[in-house]
Amino acid sequence: MLLIEADRDALLRPLQAVTGIVERRHTLQILSNVLIERAQDGTRFMATDLEIQVSTLAHGLKESAKPFSLTVAARKLHDILRALPESAQVVLAQEDGRLQVRSGRSRFSLQTLPAEDFPRIAESAGEELSVRLSQKDLRRGLSLVHYAMAQQDIRYYLNGLLLVLGGQALKLVATDGHRLAFAATGLAAAVEAREVIVPRKAVLEVLKLLSDSEDEVAITVRPNQVRFAFGPVVLVSKVVDGKFPDYQRVIPQAHPKVVELPRLSFLQALSRASILSSDKIRGVRLVLTADSLRVICTNNEQEEAQEELAVSYSGEPLDIGFNVAYLMDVLSNLSSDTVRCAFNDPNSSCLVTVPGDDQFKYVVMPMRI
Repeated sequence: MLLIEADRDALLRPLQAVTGIVERRHTLQILSNVLIERAQDGTRFMATDLEIQVSTLAHGLKESAKPFSLTVAARKLHDILRALPESAQVVLAQEDGRLQVRSGRSRFSLQTLPAEDFPRIAESAGEELSVRLSQKDLRRGLSLVHYAMAQQDIRYYLNGLLLVLGGQALKLVATDGHRLAFAATGLAAAVEAREVIVPRKAVLEVLKLLSDSEDEVAITVRPNQVRFAFGPVVLVSKVVDGKFPDYQRVIPQAHPKVVELPRLSFLQALSRASILSSDKIRGVRLVLTADSLRVICTNNEQEEAQEELAVSYSGEPLDIGFNVAYLMDVLSNLSSDTVRCAFNDPNSSCLVTVPGDDQFKYVVMPMRI
């Protein structure tokens, strides 16, 4: 039975949109599969890992007139399509319980599993709250904070991102306990207050799928679930159950030692100096004196790297240590020409902001070197 006939890219695009969440090894074989089904509104591709579900509609296909549904190994089909020539015409057919992939003189026969066994995430009941904003604004906000999320921390609520709705603002906060990133963006209309923690994997997947456009994304928050819908893509994720730290207490309000730095020059200085940092500690010293900021890295072999930046500063001297990766992360994810660093003393955090922009804040804790 002929299912679909299409250009390679018309099949590859929806497949790439959903296969990012598919794990390579699963105890349940069907979780390695993608569901392909002919629905009323077109042909839908769907993948899930039981925590997150991504679905999208495919366009530009010649489809079977009859409804169909099947599941097939997502990575295998993806790799086959990628290996075909860009302009290739592809035919998908179902024969004897297998998916036949044909293109030119290439033939592939793939095992399928019944679509009725595919575990779909049901949309949870209960009160929901929806907001709309541009994909560009959400993408910018996520880009500014995602790198500060924890990875496999025993404090599971840190392995994700806090999404805060309230008034005419959407706030995004991430922390791993050593640094914290905060970004806010405006909403067209005021909404009631609501907070959810979105899992790390879902955050990274949404960030990957969003475009840098004015097209809308709708975010729907339910008691145990969050849903992102944009273009033909719908991503539904369970939320992390837990109490996120009070981020407002962490952000310092009045650090007196303030210096403005050219972002790219500072990043390049840190990058060069970090070559000689200790692999385990990754420590860097910032030595601030009148009109000068020195970046110093040493290692166990008594080697030293030193960079100096000319700055406008006339306050008290300061010698403070940080994990160099935490500083490079924020500088790499910003796009401004200048950053402002505010310090207090060697035992207090550093606040990184962008001059003229109160919608972004980054706090990093010091370390002893």
